[in-house]
Amino acid sequence: MDAASPEPSLAGLSLGGSTYVPSRSTCPDQATASDASKFTLPAYTSFPPFYTLQPNLTTRARQLQLWSTLIIAYCAHHRLFKLSLSSPPADLFSNTAIKRSLKPNDVRSVLDHMSQPANGSLVEWIAPTTRGEQTHTCFVYWRSLSEWADSIYDWVDETGQKGAVLTVYEIREGEAVQNKEWKDIDEVLLRKIFHVLVKRGRAQIFGQEENAGVKFF
Repeated sequence: MDAASPEPSLAGLSLGGSTYVPSRSTCPDQATASDASKFTLPAYTSFPPFYTLQPNLTTRARQLQLWSTLIIAYCAHHRLFKLSLSSPPADLFSNTAIKRSLKPNDVRSVLDHMSQPANGSLVEWIAPTTRGEQTHTCFVYWRSLSEWADSIYDWVDETGQKGAVLTVYEIREGEAVQNKEWKDIDEVLLRKIFHVLVKRGRAQIFGQEENAGVKFF
């Protein structure tokens, strides 16, 4: 293969080829345990140059788009709300069949790209607990905060719970949400969603931390 061939080939790869094409506005409710095993990586993940960020800017832009699409699809399918650089999903950034992996620094570059408003703010880096440290964890927004807020508020409305005070536990883990896609959502992320509803005038938060409750209007 000619040394220059990977770049134009990579630039021409299709976004298709995955059995799961995500839409942040149409993601399905929670996948079952059997469904969770059915995610099929798109064909372009078998292309070795995909795992090396390309120097050509046009090619890299296409490559970053492909990685963004893959990460959102993967996290939506498996209902992953966060990614950690210290313990990323093994089958997301590596392909053992072709013995290729995206280097940790390149994973960070992809996530940095996804975090930019111009690219949809698809991830948000979580501030490190120790001042001066570099962050290693991010939220993944396979649904936007606004979309999550809409989903939770619609559920509250449909179940006749406006005016009631619901606990964080009830909304995250309660029996009534077992088939909802936000079940077991990260609590910090859930609070961000609550604040979206507060700004809309549709919710009020009472208490702090695990004792917090939310009243919906």
